[in-house]
Amino acid sequence: MTLNEARRGKDPLPVVQVIADRYELEEMVGAGGMSRVYRARDRTLERVVALKILHDQYADDDDYVERFRREARAVAQLSHPGIVTVIDRGDDGGGKPFIVFEYIEGENLHELLVRSGALSIRQVLELGGQIARALAFAHEHGLIHRDVKPQNVILDGDGRAKVTDFGIARSLDVEHGVTQTGMVLGTSSYISPEQARGEKADRCSDIYSLGAVLFELLTGHPPFEGDNFVAVAMQHVNQPVPSILERRPDCPPRLARAVERALAKGSGERFPSMDAFASELEACLAQLGAEPELDATLISPSPVLRESRPQRHRASRASRALVALGLLLVLLAGGGYVLLHDRGQTPVSPPAAAAGPVRVTGVGALDPFGPGNREHPERAADATDGDPATYWETETYKGALNKPGVGLVVQTGTARALRSITVSTTTPGFTAEIRTATSADGASQPGPPDSASRTVNGVTTFPLQGKRSSYWVVWITDLGPNSHVYITEVTAKG
Repeated sequence: MTLNEARRGKDPLPVVQVIADRYELEEMVGAGGMSRVYRARDRTLERVVALKILHDQYADDDDYVERFRREARAVAQLSHPGIVTVIDRGDDGGGKPFIVFEYIEGENLHELLVRSGALSIRQVLELGGQIARALAFAHEHGLIHRDVKPQNVILDGDGRAKVTDFGIARSLDVEHGVTQTGMVLGTSSYISPEQARGEKADRCSDIYSLGAVLFELLTGHPPFEGDNFVAVAMQHVNQPVPSILERRPDCPPRLARAVERALAKGSGERFPSMDAFASELEACLAQLGAEPELDATLISPSPVLRESRPQRHRASRASRALVALGLLLVLLAGGGYVLLHDRGQTPVSPPAAAAGPVRVTGVGALDPFGPGNREHPERAADATDGDPATYWETETYKGALNKPGVGLVVQTGTARALRSITVSTTTPGFTAEIRTATSADGASQPGPPDSASRTVNGVTTFPLQGKRSSYWVVWITDLGPNSHVYITEVTAKG
């Protein structure tokens, strides 16, 4: 969970709440498996801060409370421009601990990727070096992060990276702490092989996770994708890392080698330290040399095209001829219907695209039958962040669901037909179906069903009927044995 995750489109809190007679909560800006984060106003110093409060269900669990307090103690030791600063900590008066952070008004790397796709080579190296230096500083002070992912890197107003959410950070000196070997923590798209096996994480685990983040910044996708946490985690353990150069031909070979070294299965094959990884990224950046002023802006609109342009100028006549031939074949395959139709022949459709993962983003919740039309829309993004510890949830109902349905809305970005949507939950037994939607507006009516109704148990896949949409709803019609429903992850295939 990041401090600014899922922050857009929320209303202020209906009732003024003040924590510790000092921090006035303004709105919830994010939620994760252990806690919620609010934007708040510090009445004493007259400034905006981010305030993280432990979930109610964990307030009586000594292990969770200790882990939460340890986060505050750990991060309070870290004063670095690349790490979000801890300002204060305490209890809210009811026994729930809280942590106060500096508030960063900016998007995180996950949001940047959704908005712009793969980044330019220079962006990747600049941001990667900043993240690596921040993590190296934490390592020097005895802390490993253990959940390095794009959602936990925020870009400030100057476009610089700041690492946040040391919620499962662990002291390198702890032998009998609350998080023990055998407990799998981390996000599956970026988890190291040793963490996936339930083994002890160390500095090299953060190196692996940062390598996975840089792989996604370069290619637009993490190195491994799948329908659920376990499937992806096992790929990190068993599968070779895909070639960066095949997915991003304009990537400098030295950078590709550095990222692939960070992603080595054995920790001893990776960089010996995060400092060494940072130094290699900085050396790759220095090799890029000076760029035109057009590329001076850190976040620019068409990075991949600009990085590729020098290669196009250097292409040989033979290469250009092969490209032209390839384009001609594509046009003939895609336009076969038009050519044959003009000649009065039976049209031949191009072959269907192979099934594969489709990126979806949680964008809201539908509740057209409830007061306020709200069903925790601010937490929708937690159901598509690749982290099984975070989730979207319905409201709590006494007895049966007293309305035709409520639903989580996800978006594909462009209108398309999907082959299937897979839903993961920790509250099995509820009934749902997949429907289309016209928007993420909570008051909107859901579209017609695109799947059969199914009981959701653990990880459940809904085969779809082929309707086209850019918005999809996991439409819950019966809570089953539950008073509320958690959806931890939604994935899609096209």
